[in-house]
Amino acid sequence: MVKTVRDVLRSKGGIMYSVEADATVLSALALMAQEDVGALMVMDSGSLVGMLSERDYARKVVLHGLSSPMTKVRAIMTRDIYYTRPEQTVEECMALVTEKRCRHLPVMEADKLVGLISIGDLVKASIAEKEFIIGQLENYIKGG
Repeated sequence: MVKTVRDVLRSKGGIMYSVEADATVLSALALMAQEDVGALMVMDSGSLVGMLSERDYARKVVLHGLSSPMTKVRAIMTRDIYYTRPEQTVEECMALVTEKRCRHLPVMEADKLVGLISIGDLVKASIAEKEFIIGQLENYIKGG
C-alpha cells in the first residue's frame, strides 16, 4: 500500500496557516508560536506567493539586524517554493525534501493551495507504511 500526499493530508487534517505578504514579521512569528508551527504560507490577494519559516527569520532578520515589528513578511519570505501534488507518493516527497533541503511542501491541486506537509509528516507516514508491511510479512511467515 503506497501512501500518497492525499493520504497524509487526510490523516493529519487539512489545517494550514497563512499570513498576508504585507503583515509584519512579528505578527507572523506570533501566529507561528500560537499554532506551534515552523512555517506559514504567504498569501497575496488569495494567491500563494511565498513561504515564511523559522529559518527565514533567523537568517534574514536576526542576522541582518532588522526589526521584526517593522519588517514586512514580503521582504524575507522564500519566493522559490518547491511544492507537491496530492497524487505524489510519500517516497517521492522524501526524495524532493532531501534533494532540495527544504522542510515544508505546499500541496497544490489545479493551481489551488490545498494543504501543507512537513518533513515530519513524511517521516511519520513512511514509518507507518513500513510497519504495516512488516506486519503483513510477519503474518505471512507465521501462516496467519
